[in-house]
Amino acid sequence: MKTLKDLEVKNKRVLVRVDYNVPIKDGVVQDATRVDASLPTIDTLLDEGAAVILMSHLGRPKGGPEDKYRLAPVVEVLAALLQRDVRYVRDNPGSPEAAEALSDLKPGEVALLENVRFEPGEEKNDPELARRLAALGDAFVLDAFGSAHRAHASVSGVAALLPHAAGFLMEKEVRALGRLLESPERPYVVIVGGAKVSDKIKVIENLLPRVDKLLIGGGMAYTFVKARGGRIGESIHEDDQLDLARRLMEEFAGKIELPTDVVAADRFAEDADTKVVPIDEIPDGWQGLDIGPATRERYAAALQDAKTVFWNGPMGVFEFEKFAGGTNAVAAAVAGLEGAYTVIGGGDSVSAINRSGQADRVSHISTGGGASLELLEGQALPGVEAMK
Repeated sequence: MKTLKDLEVKNKRVLVRVDYNVPIKDGVVQDATRVDASLPTIDTLLDEGAAVILMSHLGRPKGGPEDKYRLAPVVEVLAALLQRDVRYVRDNPGSPEAAEALSDLKPGEVALLENVRFEPGEEKNDPELARRLAALGDAFVLDAFGSAHRAHASVSGVAALLPHAAGFLMEKEVRALGRLLESPERPYVVIVGGAKVSDKIKVIENLLPRVDKLLIGGGMAYTFVKARGGRIGESIHEDDQLDLARRLMEEFAGKIELPTDVVAADRFAEDADTKVVPIDEIPDGWQGLDIGPATRERYAAALQDAKTVFWNGPMGVFEFEKFAGGTNAVAAAVAGLEGAYTVIGGGDSVSAINRSGQADRVSHISTGGGASLELLEGQALPGVEAMK
């Protein structure tokens, strides 16, 4: 990929696609990991004499402005992290008003455009929108790895119209995740959680031939348990994935490990009654919401000699403190590995590792979410291809 060292930016207006799709509650950013990850690129551009114009999406607005998806809460966080003023352009990014608001932006100054998904043409990679966005700058930097799997106007569309390069975050993400595919040091252990097998099946199928162990947790575990005849009560599962689960368990019997016990609840609530039961003996009316204590010990033991680890997806409903024990135990086990290359990928996994207080003890925390998974599925990402 072309990188920042390949781009001349002094006295130029540099349009930077960042990923500020962050959780916001009551107008306050709840997790600033993605904002913080963009700072090295922004600081470098400013130090080299550029005026920086940032653009990002947030959430899934329906083709027009929606107050709950405005980027205003991010401005305060970004300004505090950069320790400088950030100009907020509230008009739609491709509008004449936005262009006018940026007309006097000087080298060393920073502006943040409004949510690019307020423009109906963004997700369609509309050439006219790409042209209007490109007209705002003299060069383009893609530093939104979390959007690199989208052929959108603000990603690959603008890249085709301006001198361009990958930012530090993009470069770091592609290299870090590439290590998981290209000759990883062994033993190589992957931990996969989350609600659905269907969300992760492609990455599971691509990684299984490469790994030594695959540890499964979260809601997807119950599909595998039901597929082998276990009783899972009211636990979340996917009946249309049962045949696939059976095939994987047969084909990779020595690699796939499932929980042996779970924390079951009588309802989906933080104050539900709970009990620890074998995962294939969950009573009717009950549902598994976390891996149990025996499984936590087994998974921690399975990780002890690992040299490469990738973790995507929580082990249970970690948003409820009562069901966060399994996720926290895995976070502690991964973070405690000495001399191992450890990667956390996916939005919920990032939130989980941050909540656990172990984030500074892992090798790489991916901001990519879906992009991380698609890269590990072996797909070519439009944003990555556009930077070549």
